[in-house]
Amino acid sequence: MAAAKKVGIITQARTTSTRLPGKVLIEVAGTTLLDHHLDRLAASGSEVFVATTTNAADDPIIDLAERRGLRWFRGSESDVLSRFQGCAEKFGLDVVVRVTSDCPLIDGGVVAGAVAEFLDADDENLYLSNGIRRTFPRGFDLEVFSATALAEADRFATDPAQREHVTPYLYQNAGGHTVVRHLLWPEDKSAYRVTLDTTEDLEVIRRLIEDHGAHRLGCAEIIDLLDDHPEIANLNRHVEQKKLGQ
Repeated sequence: MAAAKKVGIITQARTTSTRLPGKVLIEVAGTTLLDHHLDRLAASGSEVFVATTTNAADDPIIDLAERRGLRWFRGSESDVLSRFQGCAEKFGLDVVVRVTSDCPLIDGGVVAGAVAEFLDADDENLYLSNGIRRTFPRGFDLEVFSATALAEADRFATDPAQREHVTPYLYQNAGGHTVVRHLLWPEDKSAYRVTLDTTEDLEVIRRLIEDHGAHRLGCAEIIDLLDDHPEIANLNRHVEQKKLGQ
């Protein structure tokens, strides 16, 4: 019988975001948004690792991770690919789930389902994501791939955008053997933003959590909330997502 694969969720977090500095440490309903994010990931059943930068400004993120008993890794701010590779290598991961801390309402159940689908496929060349062919709202984004594929990307990716955004080398099939598979929501709900990048995004998340208890709801229930409350969804509908390389 083959040995069980070690799966790790690596979340990238920093305090020096340009559009909303310190966003992950903002408190909503008495809890930091990074804590909300990590609480949600804990429901997936996989171990979570926090990958932050070597900047002193990110010391509070390490303090938060240690308070929660989570293992962490510090690496380059701009070369995030090397940061992920360093984290995966340090902790001996076989399968990596990449998420970002600007998704405070990410659904641990969706993450668990993606991990199960990846493991069932048993293909180290598989790249599984719900963010390339987008039908999920922004804010539930995840990618699953093998540590072998990550190491290859780290070895051969040279374009700065490939280094900063971690996975373009994989989903663009730069190595010539990646199998890309898309996780899709039954309906196209990609116009909704439950991600954290601007003050308008923060207001949406604050209302969802404080007025509707969204931190205790799954993706489907949050989508229903946004369907039922267009006045919330419209608060950040105009926000443009930063493009690759920006």
